[in-house]
Amino acid sequence: MTIRTRFAPSPTGYLHVGGARTALFSWLFARKHGGQFILRIEDTDLERSTTESVNAILEGMAWLGLDYDEGPFYQTQRFDRYKEIINQLLEQGDAYHCYCSKEELDDMREQQRANKKKPRYDGRCRHLTSPKEGVQPIIRFKNPLEGSVIVQDVVRGNVEFQNSELDDLVIARSDGSPTYNLTVVVDDLDMGLTHVIRGDDHLNNSPRQINIFKALAAEPPIFAHLPMILGDDGARLSKRHGAVSVMSYRDEGYLPEALLNYLVRLGWSHGDQEIFTLDEMIALFDIDGVNKSASSFNTEKLLWLNQQYLKSSTAEHVAEHLCWHMEQLGIDPAQGPDLVSVAELQQERAKTLVEMAANSRFFYKDVKEFDAKAARKNLTVSSGEILEDMFNRLSSLAEWQAEPIHTEVKACSVAREIGMGKVAQPIRVAITGNTISPPLDLTLELLGRERTLSAIRYAIDWIKAQLDDQKQL
Repeated sequence: MTIRTRFAPSPTGYLHVGGARTALFSWLFARKHGGQFILRIEDTDLERSTTESVNAILEGMAWLGLDYDEGPFYQTQRFDRYKEIINQLLEQGDAYHCYCSKEELDDMREQQRANKKKPRYDGRCRHLTSPKEGVQPIIRFKNPLEGSVIVQDVVRGNVEFQNSELDDLVIARSDGSPTYNLTVVVDDLDMGLTHVIRGDDHLNNSPRQINIFKALAAEPPIFAHLPMILGDDGARLSKRHGAVSVMSYRDEGYLPEALLNYLVRLGWSHGDQEIFTLDEMIALFDIDGVNKSASSFNTEKLLWLNQQYLKSSTAEHVAEHLCWHMEQLGIDPAQGPDLVSVAELQQERAKTLVEMAANSRFFYKDVKEFDAKAARKNLTVSSGEILEDMFNRLSSLAEWQAEPIHTEVKACSVAREIGMGKVAQPIRVAITGNTISPPLDLTLELLGRERTLSAIRYAIDWIKAQLDDQKQL
């Protein structure tokens, strides 16, 4: 048997974290077993589905690197097929027309609540033999009245539902458009899906869908319902917990593989291992290893994981993702030092790509403002003299490389009988505007002779201007 899984989001918003984990687990299961992974867009909710949401889902999948073998398929392009199945169910006697108005249904449910009964459709149109004139009916599936349905769930084990608790669900609206529980069965059947991996909020849909499969004389797929994801406070993960959109994590400076690594550990584990390459995820993952209990999203843990990936990834890979963040700062990375070299210098010193981009801005744009605290401490009268000395020393260097730059910084500190930090920090503030940078010699080498000397000269002039202002006061 060839394993076939799917990810089937509704395009009514962005690709959220829960959906991304479902897509990842489905993708990993297919890849591990040499199967196919299918993307299906469930866009039958015409009022809420938008092109923007479709694009957001596709963008999120592409950023995460979750490639699909087939699709994207769109349910709105399959209405003829759904109509064919609905007619088949009507002809078989497994579906019927319902003429109840909204008011009738509301009154029925109100009475049921008053009698302390579960509100559900009571099947009053189930045995009608003739249509009601002037009423456009909906179509309901004729659910079995007796017996039970066993949902064989890989995560939860067997879950039993009594048919008496399942009402006759609507499979087509009055305008003829199909509903979710019908379309998903037809699609899963036509696409030959062997496994349906989805959130546990769909568990109650499964017995209804299994009954439709049986009515169509088809074998249902194997189900795996994933436990929900909770926020740090134990409540279901939502917008109020911060970024839940996948692309928000890109915007906040996370690498896609760091987010994937974090998501795979939400409900699944392999011993005590925390960090997995994508190949390791594929090799080690299996759906029967998913936990039954809900998982809590911990942003601090994700941040730590992202930092590990920034440190261990190749500079080329980091630069590839850093480029977008530099552009968000209005910087064209082509107009300056090689971004790969910048990433190589910075990747040990940042938790996110946003932080790395901000710390790398000085490589591409001259510093015209200094952090107030850094300037007070490091751009003083005495440091102005040190900067003059270093300007002259660096100007006369025959080769602009890290080693001779380091030699001149050391020579200046020896000549002035001060620590090297007293020499390095004023230069660092001059070129970055702050007190933090990679090793100064490597930084200056990458920044280049012309821009280094220009930055030092600017800092010297700035110090003189501050002194002049003080004198005038």
